[in-house]
Parts: sequence; C-alpha cells; structure tokens
Amino acid sequence: MKQFGWKKKIGFLLALAMVVGLSFGTLFSNEVCAADAAEGETVQKAQELHGASHFVSEDDITVTITTDKESYKSGEEIQYQISINNDKRFWSIQSGTIKYNHEEGLNVVGEELATKVPKISSGESLVLSGTLVGDETLFPPTGPSLGLIAIVVAVVIVVLLVILFLLKKKGKVAKATTALLLALVVLSQSMPVNAAAEKVTVTLRPYVRLQYAGQEVMLRAVMELELAQQIMNVPAENRVVYKKTTCHDPSIFRDVDGKYYIFGTHITGSSSDNLYDWTNLDTQVRAMLSEETREQIRAWNKDNHAGNWFDYLWAPDIIYNETMGKYCIYLSANGDDWKSNIVLLTAEDVMGPYEYAGSVVYGGFTDADYAKTDAPKVTGEQTIPQRYVTHGIENRRWGDMWPNCIDPCVFYDEEGKLWMAYGSWSGGIFMLELDEETGLRDYNVTYETNIHSDAYFGTKIAGGAYVSGEGAYIEKIGEYYYLFISYGNLEAAGGYNVRVFRSERPDGDYVDALGNTAYSDKYVFNYNLSQGVRLMGGYKWRTMSNGMVAQGHNSAFVDEDGKAYIVLHTRTANGTEGHYVKVHQLFVNKEGWLVAAPYQTTGETLSEKGLSVEQVAGEYEFIIHELEIDYKNLETKKSQFVNLNADGSITGEFEGTWKLEEGTPYITITVGGVDYSGVSLLMNMEFTNMETVAITAMGIQNQVTIWGSKVVDE
Repeated sequence: MKQFGWKKKIGFLLALAMVVGLSFGTLFSNEVCAADAAEGETVQKAQELHGASHFVSEDDITVTITTDKESYKSGEEIQYQISINNDKRFWSIQSGTIKYNHEEGLNVVGEELATKVPKISSGESLVLSGTLVGDETLFPPTGPSLGLIAIVVAVVIVVLLVILFLLKKKGKVAKATTALLLALVVLSQSMPVNAAAEKVTVTLRPYVRLQYAGQEVMLRAVMELELAQQIMNVPAENRVVYKKTTCHDPSIFRDVDGKYYIFGTHITGSSSDNLYDWTNLDTQVRAMLSEETREQIRAWNKDNHAGNWFDYLWAPDIIYNETMGKYCIYLSANGDDWKSNIVLLTAEDVMGPYEYAGSVVYGGFTDADYAKTDAPKVTGEQTIPQRYVTHGIENRRWGDMWPNCIDPCVFYDEEGKLWMAYGSWSGGIFMLELDEETGLRDYNVTYETNIHSDAYFGTKIAGGAYVSGEGAYIEKIGEYYYLFISYGNLEAAGGYNVRVFRSERPDGDYVDALGNTAYSDKYVFNYNLSQGVRLMGGYKWRTMSNGMVAQGHNSAFVDEDGKAYIVLHTRTANGTEGHYVKVHQLFVNKEGWLVAAPYQTTGETLSEKGLSVEQVAGEYEFIIHELEIDYKNLETKKSQFVNLNADGSITGEFEGTWKLEEGTPYITITVGGVDYSGVSLLMNMEFTNMETVAITAMGIQNQVTIWGSKVVDE
C-alpha cells in the first residue's frame, strides 16, 4: 500500500509536469517554429497556402507572393511561395534573377532562398517556396512576456527536482535524471529559435503585406526576367534554305537573258535566276578589271588606308546604255580627305572586261590640283572658286557644303534622260544630268549656285550639314520617282535603315508622307527621326534564329512583269558584322506610298482583286516598326499577337479595327487613332514553304510601318 502511495504521488507529479508543459506548448504554439518539421510536410504547406497574397503583372508575366497566414506572432515561421506564370504567347522566360528585399530581421530558415529563375516556356509556371522567421530583438512577443516564459520553465524544473529528491531513496535517480533530460530537450525544442539569417528584359517587383509580432511588414523581391520569343516549330519537310550571298551595297541589274546580277563594294558580285538563290561571283567580277583599268582609276584617287587594290572602290551601280550599246558601271573611288571621284567603266558584256571611260565628277580638290579636274571646264573659272576654299580641304570644312563623290545611282527618266544621284552625309546628296552618248557628264547643262545647288556639283536633292544619309537610289514606280536613302552607320549596332521620299520629277523636290523635305540644312541626329518613310527597322519573325538589323544601302527595280523590288544588305543580331543580300517585293498603297513585303521574296504575286474577309480573318503576329529602337544594343522588334476578327474588330495585345477594300488588295488597320494603309497577300513565311496571309502597311498619321503574318498551325 505504501509503495502504491508513492507511485500515485509520482504519477500525480509527472502528470502535473506534463500539464504544465502542455500548457506551455499550447500557450506558445503560435509563437514557435517547428525546426524539425519533415520536408514533405513543408512542401505540402507550400502548395496549400491561404494567407496574405498579392500579384504584379507585366507583359503577360504574372508573379504572385502568397503566405500561409496573414498574421504571425513573435518567433513564428512565415511559409511563403512565389508563383511565376508565363502567359506570354510564344515567348519563353529564358532565365532570371531574384533579389529579395524583406524587412530587416526576417531571416531565412533552412535552405537559402532561390535567386535564379530557370527557363519557363509559354503557358507554363513555376513555384518557389521559402521560410522566414523574425529576429525577436526586432520583433518581440506581443503575448506572454519572456519573463513569464522563464517562470514557467523554472516551475517545471523545480517540479522535476522535487521528483528527483523524493525518488532518491527508491533507486529511481537514473530514470528520473533521464526524464529530466528528456523534459529539458522537449522544452528546448519549444523555445523560440533565432535562425541564421539575340533578349527582352521584364522587371517585376512582387510584394505582400502581413502582420508580424504586431507590426506591419512586407515581403518583397525584384525579379529581372529575360524573355526570348520561341522559334517556330517548323517540320523538316517545310524548312527551306536559301542560297545566300555576301555583297555590300548591292546594285541590281537584269540582263537580256533574264539572269539577275548584283555588284557591290570592293568589286564583288553575284547572280541569281529567282532573286533568292544566289551564286557568288567575286572572283570573276574582280577579274573584269584589268591592271591598266585599275591604274587609270587610281590616277586621281589613292586611299592610303587601302590594303588590297579594291578596298577603296565602293558601291558601283550598273545599267545598260542603249545609245552606247554598252554595259556601264559607275564606281566610287573613295579616298582620304574627301578626295574622291566617280568613274565610268564600260564593257560589251555584263561580265566584262571593263575599260576606263572617264571620271564623271571629282571631289576634294584644292588649289594645287583643281586644274587636274574638269571643274574649270564646268565653272569657266581657271582658278579655284573661293567657295571651295572657304569650305575646303585645308581647313577641313569641305563636308560643310560639298559632297563626298561616292555612292552613284544612274537611271533613265520617263523622257529618256540619263541622271546620276551621288553623295553622302557630308555635303548631302546631289544630282547631275549625264550625256546619253558618252555616259559622262552632260556639259551642256548648267546649274545655279545657291544653298541647294552648285555650278559644279549639280542640284542638291537631299541631306547636308553632316546629317546621316547615303546610298541614294532613285526608281520610278507607278506615278512617282522614289528616293531611297540609308540613315545611320552601316555597322550592326549603327542604326542603319532605309528611308523613302517621293517626287513627280526625277530631280525633286522630294518629300515624305508627312510632308517633310529630304533636305537637312542644319545638323540633327536623324537615325530614329520621323523624316522619310522607314520601310523596316530591326525585326525578328518566329521563323528566324537571329533577328535582322542594319538593313541598308539598297537598290531597287521594276521587273518586266511590273513587280517592284528593293535589294539590300542586312546584318543579323548575332553580335557580328556578317551580312548578306535580301530582296523584298515593294507595293504601292492606296495613298501612293511604298510598303515592303514582310518576308523576302520567293515569287509571290499580289492579287489585283485582293483576298476575302474569310481568308484574312484569324490570329496574327504583328511587328510594329516603331521609330524608337535601341539599335546600339541590336534591338529587334518582335511579334505581338492579335486577332483580326471577322466582324472587323481587332483584339489581343493591341485593339482596333480592320477593313478590306472590296475588289482590291488594299487593307486598312486602325490602331490607337492611326490608320495604317497597305495591302494583304499570300506569301511563304521566311525559311519555309508554308504559305500564309501577309500584311504590310504604313501609318498615314505617323508613317510607321507595320507587318502582319497570319499564325499557322505548328
């Protein structure tokens, strides 16, 4: 009975200790963190959070931060997750970084928080989880004080010591000591723990507000996500490889046998039967000029920086002169200090050999060599006129007024007169009338000397004041003469782009769709300026592994079937200076302005009757060639996805209306108060044999170009 009594007392005391311990645990169950929680339980909680939540969204990327509760007591863990949803159609999050900006004193528990974002394809999402706990020095308890905690702990310890004393004589010391240690271990687990603390970039700053130890705190992050448009999944049987060629500043010519030839800078060339498969002819083209011809070219002009004999020979233009019965190449011989000239080479066959026929115009002359040019014959002055000294070579002011004699373009007008445009962004673009009998300057034509004309250099038609603009080309298409000029620098990151003006006369005045003149009488930085209709800028379709940049120094022509084309060299956004030739068909919109096909030509034909609403309606990729483009970082405009609905509305990434003009190829797309006027036709998407509806149009109010391509099944 006595023994039973002691057991009963011991049981009572142990029960009391347990009650105290359980009360302690219950009292602070919301203020402690279960540091030994199983990993599986943590994952489950992360997937079922129903606390505070907030999201931010940018460019169809949504990031949400959610916590397991809205209010926490001191020392309690915050379980939270960051959900990243990629709803941007046909775009992947390629990678990203996360920088956390939690309140001071919220420390990480367990594994470090993720700082890298892996690839997330379009339509997919990613959930990242984390655990934080507050530092009690900054987030003290708002419930029972630490003093009370100490009292409770002391009571439990005293009770257990009494048990030890009473059991000392009963041989229970070892077991009781074990019980005491176990209780202390359990108690320590219940104590608050201080845990150890080619792409488009989208920045998101997700955050969530919550209460912690009676204080409002925020969990914040800054996410830098790099997006890349997903390349279209084209089946192998639908892939097409074009035979590309390298030819800088290509001048197009179609011979009598129907073969197309291009000739370019540094005496290069290629040929094609279809305008998209090219055969390189550099070796044969350089062989067209004999050693004697090379020396005759160098008689006036010598570039001290040229390595090879052809390095200073730029941008030839070729025509067939029916009066002379000869092929005529007009060639830039560029040199130091504006000492340049344009020479004429003639041949009986398109592939030569070519003979030196003379110089059309000289530049960069001084008093010492003025007499060696034809300027005295033209001006009637045997000594150099003062204007060529005031703005001269010796004081390095030649380019303030006078052209660098490079980049010729020779063409016949409707009346059979032969013209040559030439020049660059030093003094501007000038024009001379040529003699159809000789192919050289027509000495019977005189010019005034004023701000837009010079007795020797001819009529100024564009540029000047060192404003960028070179590679002028003039072609009569339909009712107008169109002047093409390349703005910017020719490098990949130089902002090179083609601008278009028009005139009813070959020698101007040339204006753009907004009425801006082609002249530049004072310096402006015009790379992204709204002067001249820009046919295209940097862009990338989903069929392309690399975007197109720095398209420029073009030629243009109207083929025998009436189709018009622009021929240019383009670089890619792969970080190199590699370039190749591309040919796009040109169309005239309802207002008489040129628009370029969205894809390079592969023989497509614009239907005179146009397409039906049923053919055109559907989902589209649209590229808007906005004037502001970060060309220095090789920016390429990429597709935005919209629906052209059968009821004439446009929905998706931008909204508006569209309308076909019945019985014609004309289409009008209205977005943001701007009417884009152009045409729709069937084309093969670039690098494929897959046909789709293509749209090209120009903004009437802003002369910005837009391109559309109907989405095909992948």
